[in-house]
Amino acid sequence: MIGRVTIDAMTPISGGTTGTRLFRIDAGGRRYLLRAEGLVSPLQRLRIEGPASALQNPHQYTSLRIAAEAGVAPRLYYADEGSRIAVMDFVARQPLGSYAGGLPALATALGELLARLQATPVFPHLVRYSDIVAWLWSHVCRTGLFAPGTLDRYSEHFERIRAAYVWNDANSLSSHNDLIPANILYDGKRLWMIDWESGYRNDPLVDIAIIGDSFARSAEFEYVLLRSCLGRAPDDAVRARLRLVRALSRLYYASVLLSASAMAPRAAPDTEMTAPTPTEFRAAIRSGRLKARTPAARHVLGKMFLASFLTDVATPGFDLSV
Repeated sequence: MIGRVTIDAMTPISGGTTGTRLFRIDAGGRRYLLRAEGLVSPLQRLRIEGPASALQNPHQYTSLRIAAEAGVAPRLYYADEGSRIAVMDFVARQPLGSYAGGLPALATALGELLARLQATPVFPHLVRYSDIVAWLWSHVCRTGLFAPGTLDRYSEHFERIRAAYVWNDANSLSSHNDLIPANILYDGKRLWMIDWESGYRNDPLVDIAIIGDSFARSAEFEYVLLRSCLGRAPDDAVRARLRLVRALSRLYYASVLLSASAMAPRAAPDTEMTAPTPTEFRAAIRSGRLKARTPAARHVLGKMFLASFLTDVATPGFDLSV
């Protein structure tokens, strides 16, 4: 039953993260989405401050409720943190590439949606962004995935970025913190943010940095996105801070990918940091030299994000099959 309405059909659908089960529910002439979270992954259980602290976000459902009430996420009917289940409106996904007006219009709409999110009652605090990046990167360095000394230049660059980046609690706002294309839903008319596992208060530029690295990865797209979100043209101070935040977000995703690849057995520590271009990566997938959604693919993509972190060249994005 959905309230007092009998369920007519329940259909499993794809598209959730690993361990998450999604079902479309047809009831009373309407469609709903039931989201059942799986077990907390080993990565989420990484200890960051001691035996009582882990990366699992305790504010996921609070953030989801606030976002849904603001119309940023689809309407929420039920959420239970204990059972890790939520029921919300089912929204049929349309390709983001079909957004009317193309990339400029998409950048404007994304900026406007971000502005709505940042205007909500502020999500609870979880961790300072630079700290969570540091904990994840430290884990990568301890895995033995790479030979001693191989990661030193990345660690040194991170320390320079971290020294220049000043956290400001007073300026932190509600943030999604994982706005890759899979978590932005287009219904043919408007955009929605979905999958709130990483929702907590954060530097407002984190979401902008991730979106900028997710789509066109160009200065023009970034400018339109910033102007739309801020309601004004970005000044030099905003642009300078965004460069630092962008570096942090790139190291964050590199660390997530490499932490995942480290869970698989490996013959010997890696000593080679050369990373392919996105075109070369796709060619390797198509030819079968690299299999999508495997630890090996995540390892290569992690090194591609490390290259972007170190050199500030465009990232490979999040649309590669890993």
